[in-house]
Amino acid sequence: MTEDFAALQAQMQVYFDGLYHSDTERLGQVFHPDAHYVCATDDDLTRLTMKSYFDIVDARPSPASRSEARADEIVSIGFAGPRTAIVRAHCAVGSRYFTDLLTFIKTGGTWRIISKVFHYDHVSPATGPTS
Repeated sequence: MTEDFAALQAQMQVYFDGLYHSDTERLGQVFHPDAHYVCATDDDLTRLTMKSYFDIVDARPSPASRSEARADEIVSIGFAGPRTAIVRAHCAVGSRYFTDLLTFIKTGGTWRIISKVFHYDHVSPATGPTS
């Protein structure tokens, strides 16, 4: 499991870098093409395909281009078996502070996100995350 733990940490770094640079090529290395993208922060459930999500990422200015401070961290990694893991992570993009629950599957020897379910709070520079 130590090797898998390290592989997940490496994939998470690619994920964080992809978000920070709005780089869907990097994100495409981490997300399974059939991954689910779900947010229930607002009243209406948000569900996107990977293409729709990547189009949004491609269209927005990257946090790096705005010199935003990085706030990404892995909170926990848990294994449900040799090919299934869940990562809880935090990151920020613009005025939103995200809690991501990422389900990974190991397919073809590579860990990839098959499900991203998340919540976000709005960030106030003076007080930090707020609901």
